[in-house]
Amino acid sequence: MADWGADIKEFAATALKLPARLLFPPVCAGCGRQVSQPGSLCGACWPKLRLLDRPWCPVMGTPFTHDMGENFLSSEAIANPPPFARARAAVAYTGVARQMVQRLKYNDRTDLAPWMAEWMVRAGFELFPDADLIVPVPLHRWRFFRRRFNQSAELARTVSRLTGVPFDPLVVLRVKVTKQQVGLGHKEREENVRAAFAVPAGAKARLRGRRVLLVDDVYTTGATVAAVTRALIKGGASAVDVLTFARVLPGDFLPEE
Repeated sequence: MADWGADIKEFAATALKLPARLLFPPVCAGCGRQVSQPGSLCGACWPKLRLLDRPWCPVMGTPFTHDMGENFLSSEAIANPPPFARARAAVAYTGVARQMVQRLKYNDRTDLAPWMAEWMVRAGFELFPDADLIVPVPLHRWRFFRRRFNQSAELARTVSRLTGVPFDPLVVLRVKVTKQQVGLGHKEREENVRAAFAVPAGAKARLRGRRVLLVDDVYTTGATVAAVTRALIKGGASAVDVLTFARVLPGDFLPEE
């Protein structure tokens, strides 16, 4: 009898979703073609997505072409050690992944965030057991009013729901209006976000001694997440890890991206 009850509930749930599926059929997250399941990619777009996986640098999360041995660091991690402990990303910031980020960020496609976050959970599996708080890279309040949402917070909220790690979007704030990072080189990006973030006095008790998982949509040069990390550690965090949906791989960065 219990099986019959479960079958009826499943049928009812499917029937309730049917009108929405007819009015708003699911489309490919990359190109917009109709697909069978929401949040999926069509057969043409899926091969264009480069998932990042091991072997990778244990600090930067950048993939190696072959296994370099345990704890082998990339030249990037050795030459310019970051203030955060570990960084991970789900996909390379090219092709379909770049289109998804831009649609989320500039075209109000917040419906993409839950599906992007699921891939992030896959990529960041080793970070969650150590995390005490999930914190998004904040927008300045004026930019938030214009955009009406923070794409990093949309991703972080779903990552929190999927992992059970508490979500705290107000533990660090952007206190300085900065220029858009698009079009800036590495040094310009660092200068642009210098002293742009701070932990408010009322949040320091929530942050003290906690290990933070910092979430953003794209890791380009790392200037933004490094600046937020420094603010979090100054505010009392014990350590910070970084998780992004996409990552510009070394050698792929162009200032206009």
